[in-house]
Formats: sequence, structure tokens, C-alpha cells
Amino acid sequence: METPHDFPRTAIVTGSDSGIGRATAVALAKAGCDVGITWHADEKGAEGTAQEVRELGRRAEVRRLDLTGLPGAADVVDELAEALGGVDVLVNGSGTGTATPLLELGFDQWREVISTDLDGAFLCLQRAARRMVAAGRGGRIVNITSVHEHAPRVGAAPYCAAKGGLGLLTRTAAIELAEHGITVNAVAPGEIATPMTGQEDEDPTQAGRPGVPLGRPGHAWEIADVIAFLASPAASYVTGASWVVDGGMLQMGPMAGSHLTSDDWRRG
Repeated sequence: METPHDFPRTAIVTGSDSGIGRATAVALAKAGCDVGITWHADEKGAEGTAQEVRELGRRAEVRRLDLTGLPGAADVVDELAEALGGVDVLVNGSGTGTATPLLELGFDQWREVISTDLDGAFLCLQRAARRMVAAGRGGRIVNITSVHEHAPRVGAAPYCAAKGGLGLLTRTAAIELAEHGITVNAVAPGEIATPMTGQEDEDPTQAGRPGVPLGRPGHAWEIADVIAFLASPAASYVTGASWVVDGGMLQMGPMAGSHLTSDDWRRG
């Protein structure tokens, strides 16, 4: 069982070839973790993440992870844990989505998103948790959800369903794994300047967002820092929580009401 002063030594971050996953892998390396890195389509990006981790004096192991090929794809968690000598932290960062209205959504699209964002996260969590329990020194699991864990979005039915499900999986896992000293939390980003939102090269501090109280998108580092906190001894009594990191966007809910002057919102 971990003590309050132990910092995790090994971490696996899925979907760490770019964006939030990459920033998280580097943040955990800065905190002293050797890191397992996964990629789906961008091997070069994953190798870039690994290079950043190694430049910080930490080990990096890279594997391809295709969460549409379940359940076998989750073997990658065990492979990385073996290569790293264990797993103290798992960050479920792999994800995908759609922008297709519900009535036009094909079942294959639905299943791809659910498989990646929910089924895959469950299997990776389960594999990592089993190893944490066997090791007997506790652990940290952080699931990257979305503000759409908490609020719907037009055109994103499977994404919202998966992220909402992952939020409740987080809470259930938190109470089941607590006796083993394993904390399980979610981080729910708002709009972040990453490839997933088409803003890979955009400076978020220069992009105006009138509907966000802080007035801009977030930076991947601003999510990674929260995840690193949840993986740290400072968060040893935090479990079953969903940390919304969205510049205050969800607080605008009551402001977006009957005063709207068009139906533009119906098309996302």
C-alpha cells in the first residue's frame, strides 16, 4: 500500500501521440515517472512524445493501441506494464467522436465511438487495476472524459453516451478499488486547442471564445497539470470525482436560454 509520500514510478498514458495525452505523458515524466505511450494512427507523434520523456531522463516505451480491436487490444496495457516494471498510474486518454446528427448516425459509427471511448477505457482500467492490486502499493487511475460527460451536444450522441458512461464507471471503480489504495478520478476538459478540435497550431491565448467565461480555449498543458496533480501524493484523498477543466464554460448553461435569436445551435 502506498504511503502519502510515495510518488508513482511508472505510468501508462493511452492516446499520448498528440494533444492532451502527449502533454500528460511529459508532465508525468517531469514528476518522475517512466511512461508507456500509445498511438493509433500517428506513430511519429508517439515517438516525439517518447523523445520528450527521454530528454527528461525517464524511460519511455511505445506501443500501438487500436481500441476497435477489443478485447485483445487491451493486452497493450500488460505489455507496457511488463516493459516498465509495473504500472502505478493509468491515464485513459484514447478517444474519438462524431459530428453526425442522431437520425443520420450509422450503427458502425456508433459502435466505433462506444468501443474506443467506453469499452476500451473499461478494459484498460481493468488490466491496470488488476496489476495495481497484485503489486499491493495502491495506484492512480485518471479517465479523460469531457464536459460532455455532464452536458449534451448536438451531433455527438455516441460521444456523449460514452463519456457519460465513463463518468459513472469512474465513480463505481472508485468505490470498488478504494480498499486497495487505488484512486479513480475523471478529468473533463472543455474546448482544448488540440488536433481533435482542429487547433493543433493555434495559440489558445489568442483565440477568442465569447461563450467561455475565461474567453479562450484551453491549452493541453492545462489539462495535463490537473491529471499530474491527481496522480500525485497531494491528491491521495481524492477519488470518485470529475474535475471539469473548461474555463467556466459549463457555468454558462443557465445563460443560454430563451434569449437565443436563432436555431443555429441545433446544428452544433
